Amino acid sequence: MTYAEALGNYEKIIERHPSIERKGKTMPYTSINGHMSSFLSKEGKMGLRLSSKNLEDFIEQHQGKVMEQHGRIMKEYVEVPEKIIDQIEEMSQYFQKSIDYVSSLKPKTTKQKK
Repeated sequence: MTYAEALGNYEKIIERHPSIERKGKTMPYTSINGHMSSFLSKEGKMGLRLSSKNLEDFIEQHQGKVMEQHGRIMKEYVEVPEKIIDQIEEMSQYFQKSIDYVSSLKPKTTKQKK
């Protein structure tokens, strides 16, 4: 799957959730209350932040794995396998689980510009 195809699928998933805005010019991502909930890497890999239970379920059901970026494990993020990223309906359900989880986190405080 090309980056453009992955980006198109990512945007279709986000569009199904009108309260969520896609951010980022060079690395598309979504966030809620200062916490990133999903992103698309420059390689076209979608990372989705999930609760530990949903993360385990996703990995087991879809043979996924924990996301790794720049040699670092991203503990709460699953790397969405290429074979499922184009299944918009199913991915939208997981995206909603991500929204629900990240919405439950304590909002990050913002730094005021001087």
